[in-house]
Amino acid sequence: MGAPIRTAIVEDDAEIRDLLRATLGRTGQVKVVGAFADSSGFLASLRTLDVDVVLMDINMPGMNGIDCIREAKPLAPKVQFLVLTVFENPAYIFQALCAGATGYLVKNSDPEEIIEAVQEIHVGGSPMSPAIARLVVGSFQHDAQQRINDHALTDREKHVLDQLSQGLLYKEIAANAGISIETVRKHARHIYEKLQVSTRVEAIRKVYPGR
Repeated sequence: MGAPIRTAIVEDDAEIRDLLRATLGRTGQVKVVGAFADSSGFLASLRTLDVDVVLMDINMPGMNGIDCIREAKPLAPKVQFLVLTVFENPAYIFQALCAGATGYLVKNSDPEEIIEAVQEIHVGGSPMSPAIARLVVGSFQHDAQQRINDHALTDREKHVLDQLSQGLLYKEIAANAGISIETVRKHARHIYEKLQVSTRVEAIRKVYPGR
């Protein structure tokens, strides 16, 4: 058996912190080398802390866990951060992953699942609770479908949308294209349906976010 995985816990709830320490300490494969009640305490100790994996809460007083990971990762790039939180929110998930987290578990995970996640993340995996994984997949599928919808615009519809984004009126677009105003209206309706929006402003923001 190799050396135990050196693990730290950053969790403001003392009861949960102690429970995690006891859970991880049950196995000789994981060794808890630090437990912190907030981000500032963890960051203050990071330079001297010999740690492989950090279990990180999100909602804590002072600096939240996502910002803590974002600040800690450049200081300790080899350390793996496993978010352990009650939040099952796609925004939090992606913020945490973008900040440098490698795994994401909900706090009601079984003790064995938490231990396995620490082991998995240590060897290069990216453990996620099933509910979290479904949210991630669902979000990717939604984004992919949206791109498909965007690209489903015909050349004429793209031309109309481009002129709408320039502030042109229907009659001006019709005159430029040599078509009737009613035809422009029909193109606009098709654009809104494909982009799943209801106004010119929403369509422009979706396709031209910088405008």
